[in-house]
Amino acid sequence: MPTLLGLRAAALTVTAVLLSTVLAGCGDDDTQDGDLTRQELSWEDCPTPSDAQGGGAAPSPLPDGGEWQCATMKAPLDWDDPKGDTIGLELIRARSSGDEGARIGSLIFNFGGPGGSGVTSLPSFAEDYETLRTRYDLVSFDPRGVGRSAPVICQNDQQLDAYFQQDATPDDAAERTELLENTKGFNDDCEQNSEKILPHVRTTDAARDLDLMRQVLGDKKLHYFGISYGTELGGVYAHLFPERVGRALFDAVVDPTQNAEQGSLGQTKGFQLALDNFAEDCVSKAEECPIGDSAQDVKDRIAGLLEDLDRTPIPGVFPRELTQTAATSGILQALYSQEFWEYLTQGLQEAYGGDGSILMLLSDSMNGRKENGEYSNIAAANAAINCADDKPRYDTAFVERKRPEFRAASPLFGDYLAWGMIACTDWAVPGAADHPVVSAPGSAPILVVGNTGDPATPYEGARKMVEALGEGVGIELTYRGQGHGAYDSKNKCVQDAVNGYLLDGKVPRAGTVCT
Repeated sequence: MPTLLGLRAAALTVTAVLLSTVLAGCGDDDTQDGDLTRQELSWEDCPTPSDAQGGGAAPSPLPDGGEWQCATMKAPLDWDDPKGDTIGLELIRARSSGDEGARIGSLIFNFGGPGGSGVTSLPSFAEDYETLRTRYDLVSFDPRGVGRSAPVICQNDQQLDAYFQQDATPDDAAERTELLENTKGFNDDCEQNSEKILPHVRTTDAARDLDLMRQVLGDKKLHYFGISYGTELGGVYAHLFPERVGRALFDAVVDPTQNAEQGSLGQTKGFQLALDNFAEDCVSKAEECPIGDSAQDVKDRIAGLLEDLDRTPIPGVFPRELTQTAATSGILQALYSQEFWEYLTQGLQEAYGGDGSILMLLSDSMNGRKENGEYSNIAAANAAINCADDKPRYDTAFVERKRPEFRAASPLFGDYLAWGMIACTDWAVPGAADHPVVSAPGSAPILVVGNTGDPATPYEGARKMVEALGEGVGIELTYRGQGHGAYDSKNKCVQDAVNGYLLDGKVPRAGTVCT
């Protein structure tokens, strides 16, 4: 299975999940002297999202009635050969709503994943950033390998349905063999269908794309809003181009000092913490918790459900059944945000009665599946970027040795996340490094916001990022809350600090705590 996505989850209801299959744009660049920094973008009304972006309708008008604009920026396929073949990177923007004299420049967003489409994500959360739009053009993009930007394609929709239903926590030799074969089959299909782009989707490549974007947009400095994996991308950018960092915010912060194993173990602990908080919240309400009499009872009943599903799946979304794997990924998806806890409660309650449809919809959201059965390329891009970045390759013997440690961290999720470490074992492209390098001496201050209840990027990662960026660069702010990220929690203290920094350059006092 691909490693767990660090993408901020989009809003969903119990009946619907919100959230060109070829290498696009290859060829010689058309600038007169091959200097891509001189290209002029042709901004037009945004088209409907492609299948790889997740499909759906074109973005709705902005809160003030303005229209979103999209453009394609050319970038080198291979940054080691900058005058060779190019790919097209899809961009989206909302022009600043304030006076031109107050405009600072463009604020570029990366919403994480890796593998999330910024072109579809930014409009989904536009209202959250209206204050920032008073002084910035809001810009996001599909990173290379994602959405419309030379998307990585691995398997078709029917194959992905089967892949995400497989038993991801094998109990015997036969199940281990099947998991390994399925993982190798997915990875082989990625190589066969996306061979040309796979070597060129590392985070260092995306960071160089960011700097090209900065120049093409006409900014002397990069003003940046990175969420989840977007904080890793921002850290790598700051390391490569410290003197070009403008005002930058890192929210839901990746620990840059961890390798893939340590990151998986950290997520295991983080999701267990989120599950503990969910269970405590349910039983603490004035009305009776419908899924357990105590916090421990809530967790025990979930564990019992997953054991039952391992033996006998229940009806999910017709014609698919809810398997143990699908239920686990659905639960994990719901733990990304406190706003989803009510759906998790309802989904568990119905699953105990034999109806797995809500948990299946949550699982579909995790995996990028729409109601019509079509998948975005988020899982393929997530695997491609992670495997190109991460040097370690883990085998089944390694996983077996580590399972006790993962189970101790989370009895419910330990096996699932431990076995996820084999995702890159048979990948066609070697991984670049044990962990990203983000040291950025000479950079402008970067505001680093950690959430104590974050399941996907545990709070400790914020302090590690601050230390790795270097003295005087990372400025830590703590939010004592729940969910993946802090700014979009609507916490006034967090938003005032972030807005004051990004809009007016007011750097908060290091160590500020928001509750």
